[in-house]
This record gives sequence, structure tokens and C-alpha cells, in this order.
Amino acid sequence: MDALSSVLSLLKPQNSLAAGLEAGGDWSIRFPDLTGGIKTGAIISGQCWLEVEGSPGPIRLDQGDCFLLPHGRPFRLASDLSLDPVDAGDAFRPVTPGGMIRLNGGDGFSMISTRFILSGSQSGFLLGMLPAIVHVRSAPEQDVLLWSIRRIMTELRGPQAGGTLAVDHLAHLMLIEALRLHLAAEAEARIGWLFALADDRVSQALHAIHSAPTERWTVESLASRAGMSRSSFAARFRALVGTSPMDYLIRWRMAVAGERLATGREPISAIALSVGYESEASFSTAFKRIMGAAPRRYARTVDRGVTRSAP
Repeated sequence: MDALSSVLSLLKPQNSLAAGLEAGGDWSIRFPDLTGGIKTGAIISGQCWLEVEGSPGPIRLDQGDCFLLPHGRPFRLASDLSLDPVDAGDAFRPVTPGGMIRLNGGDGFSMISTRFILSGSQSGFLLGMLPAIVHVRSAPEQDVLLWSIRRIMTELRGPQAGGTLAVDHLAHLMLIEALRLHLAAEAEARIGWLFALADDRVSQALHAIHSAPTERWTVESLASRAGMSRSSFAARFRALVGTSPMDYLIRWRMAVAGERLATGREPISAIALSVGYESEASFSTAFKRIMGAAPRRYARTVDRGVTRSAP
């Protein structure tokens, strides 16, 4: 499994809502906090402003633009930021989930939005290197993304048999395509696992780590996968990912182990083997160092409904 697929699999994004908005005239809508979730949106026609709580300033969204909000912060969409916003719950109250919302006659602006709930216990760790706003500008290479956006709008406007499942799969495709386009556009300006996937050499090492976490990887063996010398690879990996190859390997192993502790009842010895540790003791030491709690305590904490994630 490639690195992006493995990360998304661990996040376990579940599309909880897809809806369309058509608006005319002047409008402003405030959306609530969505902790532990990702909000996506795509502009079908017209323009609007996007303002996210805690971000430097508003962003102008034009026709064909797409946005992702990975941190679940409250945000506002508006034709005019000087207007007092109405709560999304009030604006959308007449419409059932998965339907179309019309404001002020609905002429001039249209968009679709999806909301993903992240059920993976490591969501905070895995999304930590993404910005508060992922803005994907309209471009000719967005054929797949634009097709999925238009198809979702078609499904919402004219519900058909199997429409709920179709929208769910299309929403996942939209999420993946937006992340692909974002990493391709921002790879040279960002640091983190997502952007390192755009590097031909370092991505080979990331794919190796994610596809075989039990392997006895060393800097030398990962450098060989990348087709580089040990020293050049180590320096390039740190520059692109923001940490050393071995530190990234350990953190990924602990993220996988944390998810297995959160979702199953496997013996700790079995989980240790599944992430490359022959000794339960050495695994427990590494897990506590990275995750902040011993494996058994971590599992009990998750059972009580307290979500933990790696720092």
C-alpha cells in the first residue's frame, strides 16, 4: 500500500454529510467546530470568501476552487465579510442531510461540501503537518476532481437509487484528488510526510516504511530504496519530512500500534511483532516514549473514550 493510502486508511475518514448550497444576493454563514473531522468544499459557480478561525486572513474562492479544512476549526463562508453571519444550523434547517440548500433564490453561486468524521485514533498526529486551510486553485489538470465534484452535485440535485453510496465514494475521491493536487502544488514550499511524497527518491523510502513496517529498516536499506548514498539520503529525508528516517519509522510504527490497541483485543506481544519488535519490553519502552503512556494504559484510556495521539 502506498504511503498516502496507508495514512488515509489509518485516519478512517467516514463521509457523514454531503450537501449542496445555491445562493443569490448577499449572504454570510457561520459553521461550527468539527473537532476530529475534515471539511471539504468545492465552488461550482460564482465566488465567495472563506474565513477560518485562527487563520491569518480570509481567502477568496473562485469557480473551480476546492478547499479542505483538516483541523476542524469553525469557519465562515460569505459573499461579503462585512455581513453578520447566520448559523449554519439555522440556514440549513429546512433541508434534510444530503440535499440542496437554496438561499435568496439560489442564483449566482453554487458549491458542494462534504464532512468527514475521522474514526482513527491517530488523526491528530497524522494531520499535524497540514495547514489549517488547504486551498486548491482551479487548474487544467483537475479533470478528475472536477468530474467528481460535478457528479456529486448531479446526485444531490436528482437523487437516484444507490445515490447515498455513490456520493460517499465520490466524496472520498474528491478528498484524495484534492490532497494529491495540494502536495503537487506545494511540495517545494512545505515540510512533512505529505509533501515528501512528491519527491521521487524520498517517496520510495516512505512507501517502503508504510508498506512493510515490520521490516528491519536501517538508514542504509532505506537509502538503497531511494537510490542514494546514506548521508545524502539522511540529509534529504530530514529536509523534506522534518525528522530523521529512523524517527519517522518509529513514529509510524507507534501510530499503527496505537490504532490496533484502540480497535482490537490483540495481545501486546502480537502487536509488537506486527510493527517490527520481537521483544514486548522493547516495544513497550518505545511506545511509552512516543505515545506518552504504556500500551496497556493507552488501551484502557481509549476504552474510556479519551482519545490520545502521538505528539
